[in-house]
Amino acid sequence: MSVKDSLTTYEENTWCPGCGNFGIFNAFKTAIKSIEALGMPKSKIAITAGIGCHAKIFDYLDISGIYSLHGRAIATAQGMRIGNPELTVVAFVGDGDAMGEGISHLIFAAKRNTNITVFMHNNGVYGLTTGQFTPVSPKGFKGPSNLQGSLEEPLNPVRIMLNVGATFVARAYSAKVKELSDIFLKAMLHKGFSFVEVLQPCVSFNDTYDLYNKNTFFIDKKAESFEEADELAEIKDKIPLGIFYDIDKPTYDDELLKGRNLYTQSLSRDERLGKIQSLLSSL
Repeated sequence: MSVKDSLTTYEENTWCPGCGNFGIFNAFKTAIKSIEALGMPKSKIAITAGIGCHAKIFDYLDISGIYSLHGRAIATAQGMRIGNPELTVVAFVGDGDAMGEGISHLIFAAKRNTNITVFMHNNGVYGLTTGQFTPVSPKGFKGPSNLQGSLEEPLNPVRIMLNVGATFVARAYSAKVKELSDIFLKAMLHKGFSFVEVLQPCVSFNDTYDLYNKNTFFIDKKAESFEEADELAEIKDKIPLGIFYDIDKPTYDDELLKGRNLYTQSLSRDERLGKIQSLLSSL
Protein backbone atom coordinates (compact mmCIF):
# COMPACT_ATOMS: atom_id res chain seq x y z
CA MET A 1 0.00 0.00 0.00
CA SER A 2 1.16 3.56 -0.56
CA VAL A 3 1.83 5.66 2.51
CA LYS A 4 -0.17 8.89 2.49
CA ASP A 5 0.94 10.39 5.82
CA SER A 6 3.46 10.04 8.62
CA LEU A 7 1.11 7.93 10.74
CA THR A 8 0.57 5.16 8.16
CA THR A 9 2.96 2.24 7.71
CA TYR A 10 3.83 0.36 4.52
CA GLU A 11 1.99 -2.78 5.65
CA GLU A 12 -0.58 -4.09 3.17
CA ASN A 13 -4.07 -3.27 4.41
CA THR A 14 -6.23 -6.40 4.35
CA TRP A 15 -9.48 -5.08 5.81
CA CYS A 16 -12.46 -5.80 3.58
CA PRO A 17 -13.51 -2.87 1.35
CA GLY A 18 -16.13 -0.90 3.27
CA CYS A 19 -15.04 -2.21 6.68
CA GLY A 20 -15.86 0.11 9.56
CA ASN A 21 -12.28 -0.19 10.75
CA PHE A 22 -11.23 2.31 8.09
CA GLY A 23 -13.30 5.00 9.82
CA ILE A 24 -11.69 4.18 13.16
CA PHE A 25 -8.23 4.25 11.59
CA ASN A 26 -8.76 7.66 10.01
CA ALA A 27 -10.46 9.12 13.08
CA PHE A 28 -7.59 8.02 15.31
CA LYS A 29 -4.98 9.52 13.00
CA THR A 30 -6.86 12.82 13.06
CA ALA A 31 -6.99 12.68 16.87
CA ILE A 32 -3.24 12.07 17.01
CA LYS A 33 -2.61 15.10 14.81
CA SER A 34 -4.81 17.18 17.11
CA ILE A 35 -2.85 16.00 20.14
CA GLU A 36 0.43 16.83 18.42
CA ALA A 37 -0.94 20.31 17.73
CA LEU A 38 -1.49 20.67 21.48
CA GLY A 39 2.18 19.96 22.09
CA MET A 40 2.33 16.21 22.74
CA PRO A 41 4.68 14.36 20.33
CA LYS A 42 3.56 10.99 19.04
CA SER A 43 6.64 9.50 20.74
CA LYS A 44 4.70 9.95 24.00
CA ILE A 45 1.84 7.81 22.69
CA ALA A 46 1.96 4.02 22.83
CA ILE A 47 -0.59 1.51 21.53
CA THR A 48 -1.48 -2.12 22.00
CA ALA A 49 -4.15 -4.42 20.56
CA GLY A 50 -5.66 -7.84 20.99
CA ILE A 51 -6.20 -10.41 18.25
CA GLY A 52 -8.80 -9.97 15.51
CA CYS A 53 -9.70 -7.68 12.63
CA HIS A 54 -9.56 -4.70 14.99
CA ALA A 55 -5.96 -5.50 15.91
CA LYS A 56 -4.67 -5.02 12.39
CA ILE A 57 -4.76 -1.31 13.16
CA PHE A 58 -1.55 -1.95 15.12
CA ASP A 59 0.16 -2.97 11.87
CA TYR A 60 -1.08 0.06 9.95
CA LEU A 61 -0.30 2.78 12.52
CA ASP A 62 3.26 4.09 12.68
CA ILE A 63 3.15 4.44 16.46
CA SER A 64 5.21 2.54 19.01
CA GLY A 65 3.62 -0.17 21.09
CA ILE A 66 3.32 -3.86 21.90
CA TYR A 67 1.09 -6.40 20.15
CA SER A 68 -0.81 -8.29 22.82
CA LEU A 69 -2.72 -11.57 23.04
CA HIS A 70 -6.43 -12.25 22.61
CA GLY A 71 -8.25 -10.59 25.50
CA ARG A 72 -5.03 -9.33 27.09
CA ALA A 73 -4.49 -5.93 25.50
CA ILE A 74 -5.86 -4.07 28.52
CA ALA A 75 -3.53 -5.89 30.92
CA THR A 76 -0.66 -5.04 28.57
CA ALA A 77 -1.73 -1.38 28.45
CA GLN A 78 -1.79 -1.17 32.25
CA GLY A 79 1.74 -2.53 32.44
CA MET A 80 2.94 -0.06 29.81
CA ARG A 81 1.41 2.86 31.66
CA ILE A 82 2.74 1.87 35.08
CA GLY A 83 6.16 1.15 33.59
CA ASN A 84 6.30 4.67 32.11
CA PRO A 85 3.63 7.09 33.38
CA GLU A 86 4.77 9.72 30.88
CA LEU A 87 3.08 7.73 28.11
CA THR A 88 -0.48 8.11 26.87
CA VAL A 89 -1.44 4.47 26.34
CA VAL A 90 -4.24 3.37 24.01
CA ALA A 91 -5.58 -0.19 23.82
CA PHE A 92 -7.52 -1.22 20.72
CA VAL A 93 -9.81 -4.14 21.49
CA GLY A 94 -12.62 -6.03 19.75
CA ASP A 95 -16.03 -6.79 21.22
CA GLY A 96 -15.33 -10.51 21.47
CA ASP A 97 -11.76 -9.81 22.52
CA ALA A 98 -12.75 -7.46 25.38
CA MET A 99 -16.27 -8.57 26.33
CA GLY A 100 -15.41 -12.28 26.18
CA GLU A 101 -11.91 -13.50 26.96
CA GLY A 102 -10.72 -10.16 28.30
CA ILE A 103 -13.71 -8.96 30.30
CA SER A 104 -12.07 -9.43 33.70
CA HIS A 105 -9.12 -7.25 32.63
CA LEU A 106 -11.53 -4.62 31.29
CA ILE A 107 -13.62 -4.53 34.46
CA PHE A 108 -10.68 -4.28 36.83
CA ALA A 109 -8.90 -1.61 34.79
CA ALA A 110 -12.08 0.48 34.94
CA LYS A 111 -12.62 -0.28 38.65
CA ARG A 112 -9.06 0.85 39.46
CA ASN A 113 -9.35 3.94 37.25
CA THR A 114 -6.07 3.06 35.59
CA ASN A 115 -4.97 5.96 33.39
CA ILE A 116 -5.33 4.24 30.00
CA THR A 117 -7.67 4.64 27.04
CA VAL A 118 -9.62 1.72 25.56
CA PHE A 119 -11.21 1.88 22.11
CA MET A 120 -13.50 -1.09 21.55
CA HIS A 121 -14.30 -1.93 17.90
CA ASN A 122 -17.80 -3.40 18.18
CA ASN A 123 -18.85 -5.25 15.03
CA GLY A 124 -20.91 -7.84 16.91
CA VAL A 125 -18.98 -10.81 15.51
CA TYR A 126 -15.64 -12.60 15.60
CA GLY A 127 -14.94 -11.33 12.09
CA LEU A 128 -11.44 -12.73 11.64
CA THR A 129 -12.76 -16.28 12.21
CA THR A 130 -15.74 -15.80 9.84
CA GLY A 131 -18.57 -14.40 11.91
CA GLN A 132 -19.25 -16.33 15.12
CA PHE A 133 -21.45 -14.52 17.65
CA THR A 134 -19.88 -12.58 20.53
CA PRO A 135 -21.15 -11.53 23.97
CA VAL A 136 -22.64 -8.36 22.42
CA SER A 137 -24.33 -9.93 19.38
CA PRO A 138 -28.12 -9.44 19.44
CA LYS A 139 -30.29 -12.32 20.53
CA GLY A 140 -31.22 -14.38 17.47
CA PHE A 141 -28.03 -13.50 15.55
CA LYS A 142 -27.10 -16.34 13.19
CA GLY A 143 -23.50 -17.24 12.49
CA PRO A 144 -21.27 -20.28 11.86
CA SER A 145 -21.31 -21.21 15.56
CA ASN A 146 -25.08 -20.77 16.06
CA LEU A 147 -27.00 -21.63 12.90
CA GLN A 148 -30.33 -21.47 14.73
CA GLY A 149 -29.59 -18.04 16.18
CA SER A 150 -27.99 -16.96 19.45
CA LEU A 151 -30.05 -17.75 22.55
CA GLU A 152 -28.21 -15.21 24.68
CA GLU A 153 -29.12 -11.66 25.61
CA PRO A 154 -26.29 -9.29 24.63
CA LEU A 155 -24.12 -7.39 27.08
CA ASN A 156 -24.30 -3.60 27.08
CA PRO A 157 -20.66 -2.39 27.16
CA VAL A 158 -21.52 1.19 28.09
CA ARG A 159 -23.65 0.14 31.06
CA ILE A 160 -21.01 -2.31 32.25
CA MET A 161 -18.30 0.34 32.16
CA LEU A 162 -20.48 2.85 33.97
CA ASN A 163 -21.37 0.39 36.70
CA VAL A 164 -17.82 -0.76 37.40
CA GLY A 165 -16.43 2.74 37.80
CA ALA A 166 -15.03 3.99 34.47
CA THR A 167 -14.54 7.75 34.68
CA PHE A 168 -14.95 8.45 30.93
CA VAL A 169 -17.51 6.46 28.94
CA ALA A 170 -18.60 7.15 25.36
CA ARG A 171 -20.09 5.53 22.29
CA ALA A 172 -19.41 6.48 18.68
CA TYR A 173 -20.05 5.22 15.15
CA SER A 174 -17.26 4.53 12.67
CA ALA A 175 -19.14 6.19 9.78
CA LYS A 176 -19.28 9.48 11.70
CA VAL A 177 -15.55 10.08 11.44
CA LYS A 178 -15.40 13.72 12.60
CA GLU A 179 -17.46 13.06 15.72
CA LEU A 180 -15.51 9.85 16.35
CA SER A 181 -12.20 11.72 16.14
CA ASP A 182 -13.44 14.37 18.57
CA ILE A 183 -14.44 11.68 21.07
CA PHE A 184 -11.10 9.89 20.63
CA LEU A 185 -9.27 13.13 21.37
CA LYS A 186 -11.29 13.83 24.53
CA ALA A 187 -10.85 10.24 25.71
CA MET A 188 -7.07 10.41 25.32
CA LEU A 189 -6.87 13.75 27.12
CA HIS A 190 -8.94 12.46 30.04
CA LYS A 191 -6.95 11.61 33.16
CA GLY A 192 -8.20 8.21 34.26
CA PHE A 193 -9.80 5.19 32.63
CA SER A 194 -11.41 6.10 29.29
CA PHE A 195 -13.65 3.72 27.36
CA VAL A 196 -15.13 4.33 23.91
CA GLU A 197 -17.40 1.76 22.29
CA VAL A 198 -17.24 2.23 18.51
CA LEU A 199 -20.10 0.74 16.52
CA GLN A 200 -18.27 -0.72 13.53
CA PRO A 201 -20.10 -2.57 10.73
CA CYS A 202 -18.55 -5.78 9.42
CA VAL A 203 -19.54 -5.79 5.74
CA SER A 204 -18.73 -9.50 5.37
CA PHE A 205 -20.54 -11.03 8.36
CA ASN A 206 -22.63 -8.35 10.08
CA ASP A 207 -23.38 -5.37 7.84
CA THR A 208 -25.07 -2.90 10.18
CA TYR A 209 -24.68 0.31 8.18
CA ASP A 210 -28.42 0.67 7.50
CA LEU A 211 -29.25 -0.11 11.13
CA TYR A 212 -26.86 2.48 12.52
CA ASN A 213 -27.59 5.11 9.86
CA LYS A 214 -31.30 4.97 10.73
CA ASN A 215 -31.22 4.38 14.47
CA THR A 216 -28.30 6.29 15.98
CA PHE A 217 -28.51 9.79 17.41
CA PHE A 218 -26.13 12.07 19.32
CA ILE A 219 -27.01 13.01 22.87
CA ASP A 220 -27.09 16.76 23.50
CA LYS A 221 -24.58 16.72 26.34
CA LYS A 222 -22.92 14.34 28.74
CA ALA A 223 -24.92 13.29 31.78
CA GLU A 224 -24.69 15.35 34.97
CA SER A 225 -24.90 12.28 37.21
CA PHE A 226 -24.19 8.58 37.15
CA GLU A 227 -27.92 7.85 37.27
CA GLU A 228 -28.58 10.03 34.24
CA ALA A 229 -25.73 8.38 32.30
CA ASP A 230 -26.98 4.91 33.20
CA GLU A 231 -30.50 5.86 32.08
CA LEU A 232 -29.16 7.05 28.73
CA ALA A 233 -27.24 3.80 28.29
CA GLU A 234 -30.45 1.82 28.82
CA ILE A 235 -32.25 3.36 25.82
CA LYS A 236 -33.25 0.51 23.49
CA ASP A 237 -35.49 1.88 20.72
CA LYS A 238 -32.68 4.12 19.42
CA ILE A 239 -28.90 4.01 19.88
CA PRO A 240 -27.44 7.06 21.65
CA LEU A 241 -23.96 8.26 20.66
CA GLY A 242 -21.65 10.69 22.40
CA ILE A 243 -20.00 11.11 25.79
CA PHE A 244 -22.16 9.57 28.50
CA TYR A 245 -19.95 10.24 31.51
CA ASP A 246 -16.80 12.24 32.29
CA ILE A 247 -15.67 12.80 35.88
CA ASP A 248 -12.42 13.45 37.74
CA LYS A 249 -11.19 10.89 40.24
CA PRO A 250 -7.76 9.86 41.61
CA THR A 251 -6.06 7.36 39.32
CA TYR A 252 -4.58 4.02 40.25
CA ASP A 253 -1.27 4.99 38.67
CA ASP A 254 -0.87 8.12 40.81
CA GLU A 255 -1.83 6.28 43.98
CA LEU A 256 0.57 3.43 43.24
CA LEU A 257 3.59 5.33 41.93
CA LYS A 258 3.35 8.51 44.03
CA GLY A 259 5.33 10.51 41.50
CA ARG A 260 7.90 7.85 40.65
CA ASN A 261 8.74 6.84 37.09
CA LEU A 262 9.93 3.24 36.96
CA TYR A 263 11.40 3.81 33.50
CA THR A 264 13.45 6.97 34.02
CA GLN A 265 14.34 6.15 37.63
CA SER A 266 15.30 2.51 37.12
CA LEU A 267 18.51 1.27 38.72
CA SER A 268 21.56 0.51 36.62
CA ARG A 269 22.73 -3.08 36.15
CA ASP A 270 25.56 -2.61 38.64
CA GLU A 271 23.18 -1.10 41.21
CA ARG A 272 20.78 -4.04 40.84
CA LEU A 273 23.61 -6.56 41.18
CA GLY A 274 24.89 -4.73 44.24
CA LYS A 275 21.50 -4.90 45.92
CA ILE A 276 21.22 -8.61 45.12
CA GLN A 277 24.69 -9.30 46.54
CA SER A 278 23.87 -7.28 49.66
CA LEU A 279 20.66 -9.23 50.15
CA LEU A 280 22.37 -12.60 49.66
CA SER A 281 25.18 -11.72 52.07
CA SER A 282 22.63 -10.87 54.75
CA LEU A 283 20.99 -14.30 54.61
